[in-house]
Amino acid sequence: MSATHERPVLLDQIGGPVATVLTDYAQYLRVIEGNRDNAEPWQTAGADILLTGPSPAWAKAPSSPPASWRDGPRWVQIASTGIDSFPKWLTEGRIVTCGRGDAATPIAEYVISALLHHERQVDALHPTTPQEWTETIAPFRQNPMTGTLHGRTLGLAGYGAIGRAIASRAHAFGMRVRVLRRSTWAETDEGIEPVSSLSELFRQSDHLVLAMPLTSETRGVVNEDILRQAKEGLHLVNVARGALVDQDALLRALDSGRPAFATLDVTTPEPLPAGHPLYTHPRVRLTPHISWVGPDVHANLVQRIRTNLSRFLRNEPLLDVIDPERGY
Repeated sequence: MSATHERPVLLDQIGGPVATVLTDYAQYLRVIEGNRDNAEPWQTAGADILLTGPSPAWAKAPSSPPASWRDGPRWVQIASTGIDSFPKWLTEGRIVTCGRGDAATPIAEYVISALLHHERQVDALHPTTPQEWTETIAPFRQNPMTGTLHGRTLGLAGYGAIGRAIASRAHAFGMRVRVLRRSTWAETDEGIEPVSSLSELFRQSDHLVLAMPLTSETRGVVNEDILRQAKEGLHLVNVARGALVDQDALLRALDSGRPAFATLDVTTPEPLPAGHPLYTHPRVRLTPHISWVGPDVHANLVQRIRTNLSRFLRNEPLLDVIDPERGY
């Protein structure tokens, strides 16, 4: 890299540790501080590079880009895997890179935790007196009431960085892993059994994890017909996007017992309105979109931005570029 008189302008709407990294590029870039929560985060003031992330403000973006966007960023780096919370025009005429895989580890651990909670039911077994202790353990001597992950079939709808991270941990528990992915298989990973349809995945899985991007093709893909085909006892886990699921159909399906249970870290909208039945449904464990949280996620993003900045300044291909046709 070499400093030039005309330094590219970078608008940083992420801040925090990212801002610290940008000081290392002061001789190569002119950095402007921004805020993605501002009323119009798409007003980029002629910046060549935009660092941003999902926000309620971006969700209110106009359907067509403002006039200034025609001369807008050449490169946009977003701090998330999916682009569904951004307007479609974000990807038109520029390179957009994402945080693919930055949170794969904590999300995979969240999934395994959810699976273990469902099988082992440790959170439901907490006697507070000697009598409760005896009453709790007595039925288990005759008929064990908790399950195990060993030998269970895990279905993965989506096999990107998150799906692969979940699969590797599931194998450690002796689970059988079946995968539905959009891309064709050049070669099947060891221990992975491909399936050809979502309905097949629902029919065969004991636990089924939604880890696919939200696109025009996947919105509402888990509908009444698919849920009707759920294997008896199925545990559905959604760590992707709430809009993948028809929530009204899911509630009806849960009431009928198929699926038997749902762990939902994402919903639509977020948060759900007061009084929504998913808050209190006995067959639902609801968490507030926190599966991605982990100690290294921000550090991974910082390293990604550092790598891509260096590549940009050397005119080299950037990593984890979004395919606008596929939407991820």
